[in-house]
Amino acid sequence: MSLSVSNDLLDQARTGEVDDAAFVACVRDSLPYAWATITALVERRDRSGSDFADNHVPPPDEATRGQLLRCLASDAMRGALERHFGVRLAFQNCHRVAVFRPEATEAYREFVTPRAQILNQSPELVDC
Repeated sequence: MSLSVSNDLLDQARTGEVDDAAFVACVRDSLPYAWATITALVERRDRSGSDFADNHVPPPDEATRGQLLRCLASDAMRGALERHFGVRLAFQNCHRVAVFRPEATEAYREFVTPRAQILNQSPELVDC
């Protein structure tokens, strides 16, 4: 299961739209490694002033790797985090998540090319 959903949030979903802040809190609480990784990247990008920041450190175990995969594979979660942090997210392999300034279209386009994906490959990442 991707998220640990409270009964209140489940009731909210059953009766209508889900509040973005409540959904983001659910993601934060359910996927703490993914949340911490993305938060750290946003902070690093903000401090550096660069167009993007990306992660090169593999997760410490399969459970944390799964958090990143679940978070970034979900359009709803990815969209909510992008709105919350004011960024655009991109993902390669099992751990290389990147946060982009929304206006950094060229840097984003380069990151998501087949060329960039191929250049990011290594034997250590074959089964991630």
